[in-house]
Amino acid sequence: MLINLIPKVFYNRLQDGLDLFVSGLGFKVLHQDDDLAVVARDGAKAYLVESPEFAAKDRPELAIETDTIDTLFTEISFRAPRLLHRNGATITLKPWGAREFAVLDKTGVCVVFRQWPTEPQPADATP
Repeated sequence: MLINLIPKVFYNRLQDGLDLFVSGLGFKVLHQDDDLAVVARDGAKAYLVESPEFAAKDRPELAIETDTIDTLFTEISFRAPRLLHRNGATITLKPWGAREFAVLDKTGVCVVFRQWPTEPQPADATP
């Protein structure tokens, strides 16, 4: 049985990752040493790793599904409005049926928050 998929996000400076996840998104630090922090909030978890070599190779886009997108958006908008992605700074209904907004840190790591409808939507609602 698979329980969780936990991303590892690389940063030049570990503090940049802590700024996004802890200061901006309200995650708690479960563990931290010189070059690794494990952060979590509710059911979401990430490993933040200080590694300039790997940080230079990739800036990931992560998605977190939620069932409280309006509350989460309000919280993040007040806590860290600077992190709202210019292309996702409001909750938007996407063509694929999910409501989304996004944050972007100064290193280019993007986190998309997504809420799917509670009831399946028909693929074509036209009669």
